[in-house]
Amino acid sequence: MKTKIGIPRALAYYAYYPMWKTFFEELGCEIVLSPETNKEILDLGVKEAVNDACIPIKLFHGHVSSLQGKVDYIFLPRLISMNTERTVTFCPKFLGLPDMIAALDTDLPPLLDMRFDFKKGKKQGFKGFYEIGKQLKHSYWAIKKAFQNALHAQYEYEKLLAQRVTVQEALAYLYEGKELSKPVDYSLKFAVLGYPYAVHDRFLSVDIINQLRKMGVTPLTADMVSSKRLAAQAQKLPKDLFWTFSNQVIRAALYYLDEEKVDGIIHVTAFGCGPDAMVDKLIELEAKARGHVPFISISVDEHTGEAGVQTRLEAFVDMIKLRREQ
Repeated sequence: MKTKIGIPRALAYYAYYPMWKTFFEELGCEIVLSPETNKEILDLGVKEAVNDACIPIKLFHGHVSSLQGKVDYIFLPRLISMNTERTVTFCPKFLGLPDMIAALDTDLPPLLDMRFDFKKGKKQGFKGFYEIGKQLKHSYWAIKKAFQNALHAQYEYEKLLAQRVTVQEALAYLYEGKELSKPVDYSLKFAVLGYPYAVHDRFLSVDIINQLRKMGVTPLTADMVSSKRLAAQAQKLPKDLFWTFSNQVIRAALYYLDEEKVDGIIHVTAFGCGPDAMVDKLIELEAKARGHVPFISISVDEHTGEAGVQTRLEAFVDMIKLRREQ
């Protein structure tokens, strides 16, 4: 009987799921995903998490709770760094997630909470995978092969995203057998920026990507910019930000402002996120410095309603269309 590994469909899932899924399946495990975010998961998360946690952390608690009684282990890595940028790490809440979840007063299965750190390259990054494989009683060479295949799966996933396929579309194509439809290039192009779990969780973002498409807008996300192009934008900043996803967002903003010449920027931000408040202001200032490119910030939390967001988006699109006609 296969070992069942539960993976919460939240936070870093949107960035690294192909890597994790491939690794565990190469070791003969069965992946069990929590459901897509819904009201029940939100209510579970609000109940379990501390009151002052941001909405993505609350949702993560709900996704973990939804896996209770369904799996043998829950995969909850302690993410330090997934690239070789020495001064950059993940948000402290990411680092403390295993401790927060372990403190829950619920009967959860064992956590696979190994440390993941690629700052010194693949050799160091392999350590976390090796610790997991060893706990699951696999040989060094089986773990090594699974790790190499996992890196390849991640590379192919990121290559797909760089072809302007959204995260949701890419995952559905890779793992649900859905065909990729040819992207429609509308006359308006917006950079829709934000942390992956804010933009691509359709419940949290009130499906902003598809809302914009229905309004005749081509949405371009940070995930669609290759790591090489993002790295080139870093030279325009006096210094890097501390956080992995914050760097991705601000560099993507610079790329879309300077290279793509987008018609507008939408920043999807979680209410109460400290790092994101700084990123939001930086994007606004960079957009203003480049000819006052229209910018809007959409803040989301557990009280966000679809109608309110849709009204703001419609007003933003109408404003830009009117500006074009003048």
